[in-house]
Amino acid sequence: MALDTDHPLNSLGFAKPPSQTRVVVAMSGGVDSSVVAAQLAEEGYDVVGVTLQLYDHGAALAKKGACCAGLDIHDARRVAETMGFPHYVLDYENVFKDAVIDEFADSYLAGATPVPCIRCNERVKFKDLLETARDLEADCMATGHYIQRKLGAMGPELHAAADAARDQSYFLFSTTAEQLDYLRFPLGHLTSKAETRALAARYGLPVADKPDSQDICFVPNGNYAAVIEKLRPGAAEPGEIVDVEGRVLGTHKGVIHYTIGQRRGLGIGGLEDPLYVVKLDVDTKRVIVGPKEMLSTRVVPLREINWLGDAPFDSADEWHVAVKVRSTRPPREAVIRPLSPTTATVELLTPEEGVSPGQACVFYDPGSSRVLGGGWIWKG
Repeated sequence: MALDTDHPLNSLGFAKPPSQTRVVVAMSGGVDSSVVAAQLAEEGYDVVGVTLQLYDHGAALAKKGACCAGLDIHDARRVAETMGFPHYVLDYENVFKDAVIDEFADSYLAGATPVPCIRCNERVKFKDLLETARDLEADCMATGHYIQRKLGAMGPELHAAADAARDQSYFLFSTTAEQLDYLRFPLGHLTSKAETRALAARYGLPVADKPDSQDICFVPNGNYAAVIEKLRPGAAEPGEIVDVEGRVLGTHKGVIHYTIGQRRGLGIGGLEDPLYVVKLDVDTKRVIVGPKEMLSTRVVPLREINWLGDAPFDSADEWHVAVKVRSTRPPREAVIRPLSPTTATVELLTPEEGVSPGQACVFYDPGSSRVLGGGWIWKG
């Protein structure tokens, strides 16, 4: 875009006044996206708030602490009324079920540990909603995610948030370069959640003190098994708990109740050494347990890789990076060896415990805050 000398770049990076810059704000009803919308409205942008209704409105009305349903839609609407910009609710229930919930259930049934929030960003918010923003002739779409977009030599780059405790880069690794060109993340530079809440109070937003959502939106109280049993009747079939040599140690009420690395709740007490879930065999309905050292993983196979580096992913034999194999763990040194533009093996220089198919492995530049993409762990 050629720069207009009469109008330096505005805060969203466009060479025109805010009043001539339309921005669609993805509003979940929480404090983060509400602050983004209010801040941009106060700066004079042409703000359009959009909230996606992702699952059953009636069932969700009384559920607190979720996003994109019931009370949260109401809260997003109140924020828009407070700040004086239009707000729309789009029914994405069918899209969400097909693109996110069904895969979540099937992944669990296959013995994986899925991360539906990543799929939601990838397949719903940054795909369908982003296209809606383009249809509304918006110059860009803004969200309340804690991640940074910075301009580099080759174009926009994805960077971890300034506040490591709030950083959401693990959940946004699949954001493509094309999407990144259109997206904006106004909160990524803040150093604490307290700053966000202070802004909400300053704008007089009704959600200033609203608690953060904790659970996956369609999984009340973190009870994954109950949701899967409802979606896939008969999924919780009983089976055997066995050690790595096949000796039966007990029984279980369904593989879906267990995750790799689990120790508690196995019901096989009385053994000298603690045992952990090291494998889930869906075909034989067996939960396989073993000593802690069996959880250590050094080589991780990846597929569906999204690469955000400057050079093509498979232009090098290997990439020396830092990786996260869980959202709660710090990045660790690793070597990525590409097998194709979208598949690779990752060697962890320090073995990690509890690496599970269905989780993401996210790549970071070890010398900066830059996110280099990531992929899906698919077999162990």
